[in-house]
Amino acid sequence: MSDIAIQQVLAQMRQLKVEAGAGAREVEAPAQGEFASLLSQSIEQVSANQQTSARLAAAFERGDPGVDLASVMIAGQKSRVSFEALVQVRNRLVEAYREIQNMPI
Repeated sequence: MSDIAIQQVLAQMRQLKVEAGAGAREVEAPAQGEFASLLSQSIEQVSANQQTSARLAAAFERGDPGVDLASVMIAGQKSRVSFEALVQVRNRLVEAYREIQNMPI
């Protein structure tokens, strides 16, 4: 890969980082004590990340000139990381539920 191509990829990655940071700030925080609302928003965000990743991958496979490999890979990783975090939260919730369920009365 030439030096120019590497610089272009780095510039695209920086731009995606800025865009991802701006998108994260737009999400409204739920009122304090609304765990169900927070969980629902998190699930919706994970779903949105997965849909974006799939849409970018499909566009790249079709040869869309506006979609580059770096953005597809970043969207895929973002989707995977958010899904894995959601699975960990679910596992902790199930573990806490079982612990409460097994408490003596």
